[in-house]
Formats: sequence, C-alpha cells, structure tokens
Amino acid sequence: MKKYETVVILDEIAGENDGAEFQKEFKELINSNGGNVTEIISMGKRQFSYPIKKKKAGTYLDFKYEISSDKASLPKDKYKLDNRVLRLRTYLIK
Repeated sequence: MKKYETVVILDEIAGENDGAEFQKEFKELINSNGGNVTEIISMGKRQFSYPIKKKKAGTYLDFKYEISSDKASLPKDKYKLDNRVLRLRTYLIK
C-alpha cells in the first residue's frame, strides 16, 4: 500500500462545521476499499484569489491515507460530479 494525500476544497455551505459529514464520508470510502486514513486536517475557511465555480471562498480539508495504487483514483471518481466539491487533488507521498 502506498501513501497518498488528497486536498479537497468544499463549498462554503457544505464546509460548515469543518465539513464533518464529508470527512466521515471520505474516511468510510477509503476504509471500505481496504485503505486506512491516517490523518485528517481541517484547514478552515479561506478566501480565494480568484473565483472557483463562481464561489469566492471555501473550506479546505487535507486527508492523508494509505491505499493500494489501483484504488488511488477512488476519491476523484466519486466526487468529480459532486456539487459540494469545488476542487480535489490527490498526491502520492514519498
């Protein structure tokens, strides 16, 4: 299993309470596919330099987890059409 980091920017409304519901859902997605979430960091609400999907601010969440490389694209596949998610980037941690 490899280590990955996914940074998610949630819409302001979905990010209320530091996105607690989204954090739970993301953790469940990783755990149900044989992975392990090691750390969740809520970076809070921040203003954007430029609008993203016509929004001026969003809530940042940082997830660090271990999962097999063939399932690393699960978060992107699941949340690419989700209206709550403004941006999602996944990185391999070495």
